[in-house]
Amino acid sequence: MVKTIGNPLSWSVGALEGAGRGASHLAERLGGVEESGVPVVRKIGTEDLKEALRRGVEDFAAFRSDVVAICLLYPVIGGVLVWFALDRNLLPLLFPMLSGFALVGPLAGVGLYEMSRRRERGLHPNWGDALAVFRSSALAPIVMLGIYLLAIFVAWLFAAWFIYAMTLGPEPPASTGAFLADVFTTGAGWAMIVLGFGVGFVFAVVALAISVVSFPMLLDRDVGLPLAVVTSVTLVARNPWTMAQWGLVVALSLALGAIPALLGLALVVPILGHATWHLYRRAIDFEAPNPKPNPDPAPE
Repeated sequence: MVKTIGNPLSWSVGALEGAGRGASHLAERLGGVEESGVPVVRKIGTEDLKEALRRGVEDFAAFRSDVVAICLLYPVIGGVLVWFALDRNLLPLLFPMLSGFALVGPLAGVGLYEMSRRRERGLHPNWGDALAVFRSSALAPIVMLGIYLLAIFVAWLFAAWFIYAMTLGPEPPASTGAFLADVFTTGAGWAMIVLGFGVGFVFAVVALAISVVSFPMLLDRDVGLPLAVVTSVTLVARNPWTMAQWGLVVALSLALGAIPALLGLALVVPILGHATWHLYRRAIDFEAPNPKPNPDPAPE
């Protein structure tokens, strides 16, 4: 049979049909299916975090050349943020940009979760399998959750600029040296630091709560976005101290990875990404029976 290229009208009709099927599939995927069951949220502790990190390091060792090649993108992104802040005279937003990058970190680790998932099943994945997420049926809820995290990141930048305007601003700093001097030698500068860390902490807690196990769960099970987010929030609420430790580990690791010109992120990000998958596996159980409320006693 002879194949033809078609014409603009047929292209348009085909595109509309594809968009319609995609919208229908998106609605189904965001809601999930009931067959996946209701997850049981476990009580976890420091030993679970250590085990997740240990297995994250093992995965990194197994995928070292593949994940480093992928994760070199993160220092590049960080460098672009630095250049943008300096070039656009947005020096007060430089630290909020770099620290806020952690808010969308769970989205950046989706490919790493997929590699750990496949290795756990006895497969031998490579960097190409990380890109398989783009062909996954879970792509729609993953993208939607990623948009939520990006919205939190943008809101954090607006909040950081408002704090600067209320303390050292609203005029842009004359130079980097003058800005650093004002930050560390004036009362307004210290007020900006305290307010910035306080408000940033709130944004970090929100991002952690809604995403700490949401992305791995969406890849692992045919669940909807609402259930994934609720489960993630429940995990944080049930294990506040343990998840605070996890948040501290992530923050300190990213800070250390950023010190050598951001290049350390190519090492830190994959380890944290793989460890997040194993944290999900230790914290969430779909196989355990879900406790049900006692039925009402029969009338006498």
